Amino acid sequence: MDAPPPLVIVDGANVVGSVPDGWWRDRRGAAERLRDALADAGYAGQGVAGRPGPVELVLVVEGAARGVESVPGVRVESAAGSGDDHIVDLVAQAGPDRDRVVVTADRGLRERVTALGAGIAGPRTVRPQSGRKGADGS
Repeated sequence: MDAPPPLVIVDGANVVGSVPDGWWRDRRGAAERLRDALADAGYAGQGVAGRPGPVELVLVVEGAARGVESVPGVRVESAAGSGDDHIVDLVAQAGPDRDRVVVTADRGLRERVTALGAGIAGPRTVRPQSGRKGADGS
């Protein structure tokens, strides 16, 4: 049996908030633009965050961004409560045998997911227009 593809989870609120482009005026629209940029970049097929493609790409949204629809290549999950808690749940549910990486700059979230064995990458990993693309996104 083949191993499942790497799971790349994007902390939508954190990545959107990493660029001061007026996102706070339209949080849902900002999440949709991020989703579309992730899909347009082709990360699901070519890979991202140091993981070769294909990868399973999940964008977690919360608050006013809840209800953003999935598109081919990007599964969107709306957190019922805290986006961070939902991300930790996804990492835990995937299990330690699956390669998992979380894209976020949130230090508290990084600590929680690395304790579960997940890798981490910074927002620039998926927002190349905000700066260089480093191996860890920083």
